[in-house]
Amino acid sequence: MEADLQAFVAFYLTGKKQPDQLHEIGDLNLRPSLFSGYRDLTRLRYDFPLVLVEYPDEGRFVETLSGLIDGILNKVAIGPNGERIRKNVLNLEESIRVRINNGATGLFSKLWDQAAPALAKQDKQMADSLSRARANLKIDGEVVDCTEELTFRLFGHAWSLTQKRRAEKFNENIDRLILKLSDIIQADFINSDAGKSAENLKHSFGSGPLDSFNFEAMSNILKKVSSKKKLAKSRRHRILGLISTLRSQRFFPTESSKVGTATAPYSFAYTTCSGALKAYRDRLPKAIELSRTMAIAELEIKGEYSESRHDALFESFGENGLDAEELAVFPDYLVRLNATTLSGPEQSTLTEILSADLPIKILVQTDDVIEESLIGNNHLAFALRSKQLATMAIGMNGVFVLQSPASYLYQLRQQILRGLDYAGTALFSVYSGASANTASVPPYLVGAAALESRVFPAFSFDPSAGRDWASRFSLAFNTQVENDWPVREIVYQDERYQTVAQATPFTLIDFVTLDTRYCKHFARVPRACWGDALTPVAQTLASEGRGQIETVPYLTMVDSDNLLHRVIVDEKLIREARRCRVMWNSLQELGGIHNSHAEKLLAREKRAWEDTMRSTVVETPAKAAPAVVSSAAVSVVEQEAERSSDEAYIETPRCSTCNECIQLNKKMFAYDGNKQAYIADITAGSFAQLVEAAENCQVSIIHPGKPRDPNEPGLDELLKRAEAFM
Repeated sequence: MEADLQAFVAFYLTGKKQPDQLHEIGDLNLRPSLFSGYRDLTRLRYDFPLVLVEYPDEGRFVETLSGLIDGILNKVAIGPNGERIRKNVLNLEESIRVRINNGATGLFSKLWDQAAPALAKQDKQMADSLSRARANLKIDGEVVDCTEELTFRLFGHAWSLTQKRRAEKFNENIDRLILKLSDIIQADFINSDAGKSAENLKHSFGSGPLDSFNFEAMSNILKKVSSKKKLAKSRRHRILGLISTLRSQRFFPTESSKVGTATAPYSFAYTTCSGALKAYRDRLPKAIELSRTMAIAELEIKGEYSESRHDALFESFGENGLDAEELAVFPDYLVRLNATTLSGPEQSTLTEILSADLPIKILVQTDDVIEESLIGNNHLAFALRSKQLATMAIGMNGVFVLQSPASYLYQLRQQILRGLDYAGTALFSVYSGASANTASVPPYLVGAAALESRVFPAFSFDPSAGRDWASRFSLAFNTQVENDWPVREIVYQDERYQTVAQATPFTLIDFVTLDTRYCKHFARVPRACWGDALTPVAQTLASEGRGQIETVPYLTMVDSDNLLHRVIVDEKLIREARRCRVMWNSLQELGGIHNSHAEKLLAREKRAWEDTMRSTVVETPAKAAPAVVSSAAVSVVEQEAERSSDEAYIETPRCSTCNECIQLNKKMFAYDGNKQAYIADITAGSFAQLVEAAENCQVSIIHPGKPRDPNEPGLDELLKRAEAFM
């Protein structure tokens, strides 16, 4: 045993392996134990693939394949044949998933029609089920999986839809202005001698017996009796100029726009910051001119334009540029970048854009978040570029910032739309999960692991949401946001075939195991050497400092046959994981979680309260002291008595912070400022979860009350279990 420990410690400190006691992991295809149930994603129903909806309504620009299938099943899987139809359609969904995994692309309807014939050949009932379901396929669109191309396609699709909505609104306004201005010119012409000529009257008369009508006589009469007041030459010239400017604008496509001509609409999608910034600068004078034209047109239509008052005002219009409200009517620029291109001048241009509050939306995709640092000597730079970029953008205070792995983008679809609609600069930092060094693991799992391990956490910063950090910044998209690391449970059978449930944190070190470049930081321990010399990584991370090394940290991993292995980790990755935790803790503070300032204030107020209570006890006669305690106790009892037995509640002051209820449902249960549990949202879970939380509570302070939904399954049994906690 002592020899084993010496070999383990030697590897922990130096990274050197003794082949007879420690083995390489490079060829074993090991994965973190929590990945054991995710070998074949085509057999699972989850957020991917996505469907980029062609004709969205109410902001539904993207849907999941499973969600659309469920929507169809809700319509057709009913009645006596419902279960058969459901099973057959779900088989079709799996077939579509397999095709997409093998590289198939196209519309949802196309992929359906490609997969259905092979399944329909099996039997008539399958054909009938798929035919009924196909008739209810009402939402269509391009199908995309979680691959390297996903981010650019998803954001490009969402951005084009926001610009389309803006174009419809803009063109409606432009058409209105042109029509009203044209009416003024037309009215002036009709009132002129040319407009009252016999020839013009004849052309405006329409069809009918024209020979029986004397247009010359009518012309003479109109010229004598009609008003002689005409548009001033300057006003007529001004209105005609306004109409010309409005018709020739190139910011939005119109019916007369022709691609490839001098009047073709501008393009607003770019692959470099420098290209987008140059286009913005070049077009700014045109944007100012068009904005000025629209403002003058409004005054002309109302008859309120005064040359003596407005000529000088509009002469200097836009000298200081356009404000956010004026720019909001124009298209936003979209820049799609890969983080590898952000160096030198491009980085400087990006910084300039972020600091200038321009209508530019910047999407930066990162494909590698654990690259080696430029410092060398095996220094790692975990998400260095993306973290610096997002931190810098947040520091600008006026930039909308959204960071997320691609695997979580569907969950953040509303935040994506908020960012694209934001009247100012927006930065979207996305980790694709598609690295050549993690090719054996699907990008979806790599991205999800980056989120779970705090290597690439999801957060948003929305300057339009309010004036304080609590309103602007959110970390709520992350799992178990209160914890340093998310904790999941793995269930396995030991060598005696006994079922074992083990709570397992998912840390940065688990994430690093997915990358083939860092196999040297791990060593597999033969089963014969498992013993007290090994301790779980989480315990080592929880301790601070090195001290005397009596045990070495290990991870539990699984191979392709889901057999368990123990893999020890070197000290370098332990240091990196602690550094990752510190950065996550800093984000937690920004999000108001475990805020050190708030905790210090709370501790100070608590000490002040305790001092006040002690002084009160000292000043009160001894015989009166029990009365003080007694009244406080009576007050607590009275408060508890006021609660209805039907009400679900937690005795929060008695909470021991065991995490049981939080892990069960973090939306229903939450911690207060003292990290003691309370029911945050009773509607976020079921009565069954309330009962389960009560049973798991180590101090029995959760009271489930009565069920809100009388139709919840298994209520009789649940009510019996709940009686113990009434």
